[in-house]
Amino acid sequence: MIVDRINALARRVPTWAIYILYALPAPVLFYMGATGGLGAEPIKALERELGEIALQLLIIGLCITPLRRYLGVNLIRFRRAFGLLAFFYVTLHLLVWLVLDVQVLSQIWADIVKRPYVTIGMAAFLLMIPLAATSNNRAVRWLGPRWRLLHRLTYGVAILGAVHFIWLSKGFQFEPMAYLAVILALLALRFPKRTVAMGR
Repeated sequence: MIVDRINALARRVPTWAIYILYALPAPVLFYMGATGGLGAEPIKALERELGEIALQLLIIGLCITPLRRYLGVNLIRFRRAFGLLAFFYVTLHLLVWLVLDVQVLSQIWADIVKRPYVTIGMAAFLLMIPLAATSNNRAVRWLGPRWRLLHRLTYGVAILGAVHFIWLSKGFQFEPMAYLAVILALLALRFPKRTVAMGR
């Protein structure tokens, strides 16, 4: 079966390969930004690309449970990697905004307070910190059942990330709305099916 082949292939792929594969776009994007390959506004373009990759990685992470539940495709061993890579790209996205874009400390705080899309983006980043900090086996053992509860924050992070993208985009754009729709659909698939008893 195709599913069995996919699962067999996934078992042979080392986790470190996922980290390397998805980390490669970062230096490429920085190089393109430095050499004029990202257009007339390279810093803005770099911010957008890094943020979009982070959102895509969050979506990939959200796909793993529905794929296993509904199709039998087991990629669970890669879920931690996708989560940490998403945090990596969000951190780069934030650093580009802080260091290369705004630069002035007082202006940074003013933007966080006054601009809703910045507030939401910062909230998503702060929620990701405890997730990244507990993405290790020691934390799983220490927290026990509370680990799963804590990592449900991923759902909120994904929604906030999509809303941040929507508000950041000027005017109505299909792509940010599509990201939010996909995230909401993936979250809906996580709700357990409820069976309704039928009377005789």
